[in-house]
Amino acid sequence: MRLAVIDSGVANIGSVCYALERLGVQPQLVRSASELGQAERALLPGVGAAGAAMARLRELDLIEAIRSFPRPLFGICLGMQLLFERSAEGGIETLGLIPGPIEKLPEFPGVRVPHMGWNRLQRRVESPLLEGIPEGAQAYFVHSYAAPVGEWTLASSTHGEPFSAIVRRGNVAGAQFHPERSAVVGAQLLKNFIEWDGQ
Repeated sequence: MRLAVIDSGVANIGSVCYALERLGVQPQLVRSASELGQAERALLPGVGAAGAAMARLRELDLIEAIRSFPRPLFGICLGMQLLFERSAEGGIETLGLIPGPIEKLPEFPGVRVPHMGWNRLQRRVESPLLEGIPEGAQAYFVHSYAAPVGEWTLASSTHGEPFSAIVRRGNVAGAQFHPERSAVVGAQLLKNFIEWDGQ
């Protein structure tokens, strides 16, 4: 299988690739539109700031290639946020593959931002991407921005208020948490993506 990991210049690429290798897949790190075009599916990992990540994708001339990618595409953490239309982090335009904004997590008494640590997942919609992931399973999050719960939400989590934890629109999907750091739940989600036909 040709599984591309898009080189968004972020620190978690190595751990994402290692997680895929543990599942028996040898990922290809891609830095060009031509390399991405040869892939059967693609992962967009990310940590850090949305503006810097978009600048990196623009520098590599990958933005339109990602927008037009016709096969299964999965964003992780910041990579998931980039799939939406815009981010409140700097007010920047992102990839626009899923309608809606990325918003700053609200602060409440006793609720710290950034949100760091293990949190439970609540299923919203049945999907092959959730196969083998039980209701209430825990995943590992590190983020200050999130997508509100909407029609694209497969599973949500709550930190002060609910937010999207796993999303999907057409052949595009993503997780706000880090599958590569989420033990059995994360491995199952990556396995589901590897087997997913984008439907």
